[in-house]
Amino acid sequence: MMRCPNCNSKDIGKIGSHQFYCWGCFIELTVNGEKMSVFQVEEDGTLSSLDDLFFGEEMPQEFPSVQVSP
Repeated sequence: MMRCPNCNSKDIGKIGSHQFYCWGCFIELTVNGEKMSVFQVEEDGTLSSLDDLFFGEEMPQEFPSVQVSP
């Protein structure tokens, strides 16, 4: 069973051959093989990509060392 990557809902409807819609948070998902894209549906019906929020690069875990003068 597919779950929404945003709200974890199972209430996903199929709207195309590789397109799905989450009724929990109203986003559209496109699945091609193992690649998923996430879109917000705008008021005028256009889609805005949310991939940078869900699948962006990991934030670096290391921070530059801070040197304090005595």
